[in-house]
Amino acid sequence: MTDTASTTATEFYARFRDQLAKAIVGQDGAIRLCAIALVAQGHVLLEGVPGTGKTLLAKSIARALTLDYARVQFTPDLMPADILGTSVYDLSTRTFALRRGPIFTNVLLADEINRAPAKVQAALLEAMEERGVTLEGQQLPLPAPFFVMATQNPIEYEGTYPLPEAQQDRFLFKVRLDYPTPSDEMEVLRRWESGIELRDPVKAGVEQAFGGADIEACRAQVSQVVLDEKIRRYIVDLASATRAAPEIALGASTRAEVLLMLAARAEAAFDGSEFVTPDHVKALLAPAFRHRLILRPEAEVAGQTPDSVLDAVASRVVPPR
Repeated sequence: MTDTASTTATEFYARFRDQLAKAIVGQDGAIRLCAIALVAQGHVLLEGVPGTGKTLLAKSIARALTLDYARVQFTPDLMPADILGTSVYDLSTRTFALRRGPIFTNVLLADEINRAPAKVQAALLEAMEERGVTLEGQQLPLPAPFFVMATQNPIEYEGTYPLPEAQQDRFLFKVRLDYPTPSDEMEVLRRWESGIELRDPVKAGVEQAFGGADIEACRAQVSQVVLDEKIRRYIVDLASATRAAPEIALGASTRAEVLLMLAARAEAAFDGSEFVTPDHVKALLAPAFRHRLILRPEAEVAGQTPDSVLDAVASRVVPPR
């Protein structure tokens, strides 16, 4: 691992992207959104059909940043203790000892989060918000950084427990991983044929290029990005417009405004800008708001989607000059 704590946020992201590109072919947008969420101390909900690299993306991020990684496969019989931990009786000492669950890690992949019942989802989402877990009356802090990447399959709903809107609101971004382009798929086949196993970031060549100090240094630089009062007003106006839009039954929350503001500062820092522009906000509007909206039935029947409605909303709000 090299010392990169003195590098700029732009250089941090460039090196981060280069490392992940060794294992992830295409999906540049998803990589950037995950980097922004990590720096902005948010969490990501990944949505994509099987085989688009969701698990590999999480493993590669942990590898590149030299962070601990854990994966939990969500199933209908999963219990909150399976994630958080529980007390175990030790026969040798005849006492109960706390056994911490997989949530005590830096990068947690909650695979197919909508396959577990509501009480398990709630346990995870509470820990995401509080950055801590209560076990046997003790409040235990989670490691820092703590980054949750939850996945869900958009085409298979039988036997699932969809996340309630209030719980989806805990995620900074909803990132969609679409099929790669034909040229990217050709590159995937070439790499596999040459002996590069893309299922394993280590075998794919992803190096431990960063450490916790690098992330903190990047966050410190992001905090110095100037956010003008006009940009704050623009973010509030966009959220207010979603609440007033005739196509939307439930608009963006106040938490959505705060998270979009923090993410826009990271986006500006990655661009090498010293201040946030309306374009930085608009670039993140869809991934930050799409999972927080409930469309009216007539809008869904008309074939509209949260993204298309957000495009219309953004066109109605005049950005500051």
